[in-house]
Amino acid sequence: MTVVVPVLDDADQLRTCLAALAAQTRPADEVIVVDNGSSDGSADVALAAGATVLHEPVRAIGAAAARGYDAARGELIARIDSDTVVPADWIERAVAWFDDPMVAAVTGPGHFRGLGPLASLFWQAAYMRAYFLLMTAALARPPLFGSNMLLTAAVWRAVRGRVHRADPLVHDDVDLAFQLDPAWRTVLDRSLAVSVSGSPVRDASGLVLRVRKAYRTIRLAGVRGVPTLRFLRRLAAGPRTPPPILAPEPGPHVTDPDPEPSRPT
Repeated sequence: MTVVVPVLDDADQLRTCLAALAAQTRPADEVIVVDNGSSDGSADVALAAGATVLHEPVRAIGAAAARGYDAARGELIARIDSDTVVPADWIERAVAWFDDPMVAAVTGPGHFRGLGPLASLFWQAAYMRAYFLLMTAALARPPLFGSNMLLTAAVWRAVRGRVHRADPLVHDDVDLAFQLDPAWRTVLDRSLAVSVSGSPVRDASGLVLRVRKAYRTIRLAGVRGVPTLRFLRRLAAGPRTPPPILAPEPGPHVTDPDPEPSRPT
């Protein structure tokens, strides 16, 4: 099981993120940190924590995340962000969902930290709950939340050629969710919550950019982004088993491989 963490100039929060991963009741088999051009020592923090570090030159979170997915050696791939802090049983509880062969992906919400009590309640409703509500309507099933998600390596290989990985104005988690077969099962486990930084919701210009990215992501999805068509396709096909869980062969499926990936010594 591989955990992928894209990072850009977020060394302090990354340190806390990786410490939480190291304290799991069911440890990850591999942690990959994909540095997207940091200048603050994020890569050194990752190496010190025992993670494998890859470097993605294309400045886009989708490119960084996809680079990690491509390199993953586990049969399951988890994705969190550098500001994510997972509870100690996060991996153990999340991977249990994949005992059901119908499950293609699992996701859960985030709880904002660093906000006052009232602000936290407001943004939990106005941002987090609204995200899952609106994107569930758009996708005709639960979306993926990039700070807290897992999918099988086989599912990633099935859709990796369709994601808009190099576009910096795309929400990579939503883009990936659009590419999944509507008949595959995505589990939203609301009890599988993680802690995420509240800084993004305090940035008004950042919120505007996130809305713009959402519209662009939906537009790029084309017919895959039409909720009615997705629902009808899902209804017509019925539940469909995703590609079976098989451990990927390490290396050959990596695109533009890092000539010397940094690994802990």
